[in-house]
Amino acid sequence: MATSTQDLAREVGQLLIGGFDGLDAPTPFTDLVRAGEVGGVILFKRNLAGLEHTQALLARLQALAPTPLWTAVDQEGGRVQRLGPPFPQLPPMRQLAEQADEAAIRRAGETLGAALAPLGFRQDYAPVLDVDTNPANPVIGDRSFSRDPAVVARLGVALAQGLESQGVAACGKHFPGHGDTTQDSHFVLPRLDHDLARLRAWADGRTVSAD
Repeated sequence: MATSTQDLAREVGQLLIGGFDGLDAPTPFTDLVRAGEVGGVILFKRNLAGLEHTQALLARLQALAPTPLWTAVDQEGGRVQRLGPPFPQLPPMRQLAEQADEAAIRRAGETLGAALAPLGFRQDYAPVLDVDTNPANPVIGDRSFSRDPAVVARLGVALAQGLESQGVAACGKHFPGHGDTTQDSHFVLPRLDHDLARLRAWADGRTVSAD
């Protein structure tokens, strides 16, 4: 049976997480939500005016959607935290890794999840799983747990487990390679001129210093 244009729009739209400007979702976005032509929404600082406002905004969007929305936020800790106080504030992941073990980092993830879930968030775009191998990197830095890929993997899993124990899906992000660039991908497309042997070393979990 042929797929209608409307059905196709819904199927494709469910793969997309959308965003918008301002403190309330504009009509074009809510129309997409109501039609099932967007799978979720991500909120940034530009959308947030306190915890009560955040909770009400997400509840309104969920009520419009014919199927549950993925409601997401970037709440890592350190310099990437969309929700400010009184929402719990975590230190940068590098600092957390230097001070804490896996159990403590899992508890940090639990703290994040326990605070995000009541607001209506179903996903946190964390942890960062890049490896901070290049001191000249302008965007990852202390957002990474370590310059050792094995440490990043171990602690990243711990944070994710903590988040997901509270019903908030984790999303490991930015890897592979962003921690080794000299450019910020928010503004330009970075390029890494490394050979296949270096890539295979990373795949095997072996640390490789920046050239």
